[in-house]
Amino acid sequence: MGSKERINRHKENIRCNILRAALAIGKGSGWNSVSMRKIADSIEYSPPAIYEYFNSKEALLQELARLGFLELSQRINQARNNSESDPKAQLLLMWAAYWDFAFAEQHLYQIMFGVETTCCDINEPRTDSQVPAALFSEVIGLLVGQVEKAGEIIQKYYYACWSFVHGLISINLIGSHVPQKISEQILTEAISGIIDTLIAPGNDLSKEPYIEEV
Repeated sequence: MGSKERINRHKENIRCNILRAALAIGKGSGWNSVSMRKIADSIEYSPPAIYEYFNSKEALLQELARLGFLELSQRINQARNNSESDPKAQLLLMWAAYWDFAFAEQHLYQIMFGVETTCCDINEPRTDSQVPAALFSEVIGLLVGQVEKAGEIIQKYYYACWSFVHGLISINLIGSHVPQKISEQILTEAISGIIDTLIAPGNDLSKEPYIEEV
């Protein structure tokens, strides 16, 4: 290994250590407690050294959010690839993978979507944040088929599913815990109800998606 490669690897190791330290502090004390000084103390570096890798706390948290979206997209895609070819079955497993990620990596989820934190500007356009939506929309498109205004219909049904799932996740993350069994039942039946609207013969897709009462 040449000297340049060693230097690059060393820098990448430091960068990873910074991100791991920030994540550990966020998990332990909340994202608002994260500071460049605390990160520096954690990895025994000076604060100016941290700024060589991230010019602000915001930039550091945005990178953590980017990595979170990358992992979320991988999980969703894996759920689709590991399921049968039926689009309805794929969507149910994909949303289940989304749900599982939110609770397995709830601290990352918080900064990805601004749940109980204002660390990151979620209104800022982010290419990585659009990947999960694209994956879901592709499968929803298989159910919609070739109809007039298919793009608008796909978008409407994606947001119907996402707003429901994200809302239920947020309710649990902010402390108003719904029992796990009930949450999973609500999730499955609600998403199934929305999907059934797409595939039921004779349904008018221009209407609002139907959500089954639980």
